[in-house]
Amino acid sequence: MKRIFPSAAWRAFLFAVLALATGALPLASHAAALDTPLACNQSGHQFIADLAAQQLIDPKPTRVESNSINAFSPAQGADLTAFGFHIFAVVGYEKDDPMFRVGEGEPVASSAYGVVVFGSESKVRNAVTAAGGTAIVHRVAPLITAIFCKRS
Repeated sequence: MKRIFPSAAWRAFLFAVLALATGALPLASHAAALDTPLACNQSGHQFIADLAAQQLIDPKPTRVESNSINAFSPAQGADLTAFGFHIFAVVGYEKDDPMFRVGEGEPVASSAYGVVVFGSESKVRNAVTAAGGTAIVHRVAPLITAIFCKRS
């Protein structure tokens, strides 16, 4: 099975984001629950474009993995959640779409998107399942879990 978040560098990036997120954060001015889009019924382009248009994420990726997964930071003041878990990174990719940068390796899918949340894999999986979700739940690091949708 191809790993969604393959590199140690990705985990280091997530820990850096975690360190920043645990500091003093401004009060959220934009709250949004992303449970509905994580039902895996849209494209990576639509998911990222909608969040960027609502100014909930920075439209420029902060990181691109070798498998072309682009990581986007929530906008300052945005309080994003998925299935009750705090989101600290939004990820996506769409083949041949100028919105996304291409990594050096094989893309994970022709279209993919998701979020990275604070929470254990088992608790996140249980919440997604209880909501009737079909997203892939993937442990990234202890207490850091990805909720991910992809199309071949």
